Amino acid sequence: MRVSAHTVCTAIRDDIIGGVLPPGARLAEEQLAHRYGVSRVPVREALRTLESEGFVVSRRHAGACVAQPGDREAADLLDVRGLLEPLGAARAAQRRTEAHLKVLRGLVRLGRQRAGQGQEADLRSLGDWFHETVARATCSPGLTSMLVQLRRKITWLYTTEPMSRAVPLWQERGALVDAIARGDAERARALSVAQLEHSTTVRRTPRQGAVRTPKPAVNTARGRI
Repeated sequence: MRVSAHTVCTAIRDDIIGGVLPPGARLAEEQLAHRYGVSRVPVREALRTLESEGFVVSRRHAGACVAQPGDREAADLLDVRGLLEPLGAARAAQRRTEAHLKVLRGLVRLGRQRAGQGQEADLRSLGDWFHETVARATCSPGLTSMLVQLRRKITWLYTTEPMSRAVPLWQERGALVDAIARGDAERARALSVAQLEHSTTVRRTPRQGAVRTPKPAVNTARGRI
């Protein structure tokens, strides 16, 4: 079965965000093809997409490697998030559908449950899903794309919220969903701003060196894609 470039792109991006492929790591097409169990064609297409997203850079005579954003670029992303996420929350309150609300309420319910039980492993994926759903609830493809890209970059460059913040964080997300459900754009915007002010942002320490243990081929055993 032919594996799409989108699937390979998702796999490589996940490994970059998760630190499996560290900043500065060389991304040789042949090695990546072997790593993910695919041909070089979808790998080449995936690397072009990831370069446009800022996760990969290509250097003359050196080929592609994982990007190494500096402190200024990382700080700028936080400033952009402070402007864009409140806008996204307001637009979601104005445009969301019942399907969006159903998913958001289900995620809040699961998030509160997992946070209360201290199940830290599930909270990151639930949080990513929550923010992506809010982004999609804006019903604006351009804004959705920017919000999702921004969230991925923040996850890559900054550590996740400490477990001590998990319960209040999901309470805040629940309040945001209530505002979105009521169509209260200003309340949703204010809650998003407050949540960002409460968030803990610590720059990740880049892991330099060799690529870590290979993962299963994307066309056989990779659950998320």
